[in-house]
Amino acid sequence: MNICVLVGRLTHDPELRYTQSGLPVCTFAIAVDRRTRDDGTKETDFIRVVTWRKMAEICSQYLSKGRLVAVHGRIQTGSYTAPDGTTRKTFEVMANSVKFLPRGANGSNGSGKQASGAAPETSPTEDRSEFGNLGDEFGGEFGAGGGDIPF
Repeated sequence: MNICVLVGRLTHDPELRYTQSGLPVCTFAIAVDRRTRDDGTKETDFIRVVTWRKMAEICSQYLSKGRLVAVHGRIQTGSYTAPDGTTRKTFEVMANSVKFLPRGANGSNGSGKQASGAAPETSPTEDRSEFGNLGDEFGGEFGAGGGDIPF
């Protein structure tokens, strides 16, 4: 099963492009912290996210650098040959949904930069409560050791 859920901040403004057939595709990267040592030291992973169709247009319009988001999707890997002849590997998350998480108390998007426009605070998907009940889905509080893990 290939499912991932990530919470992080955008490292740059989203880039919206269109395929030759006119299909919108938006790419951005998020910085996701992880604990690496017993003393709580954190390291950051930078993960590329790809959205398609209407979600791509909405992400492009309302997201900006520093905005906190939750992404639900699948991991996709690939490879390509660079101009120097070496083979390079790729890793990205193909998003099924993106939830725009609340801004800071002063209305900023978390980076100190004021967000423009009235962005929706929920994902552009049909199920707007997808990230609100992660604890229930996994039999207790998610990540807090509550309940039994189903695997």
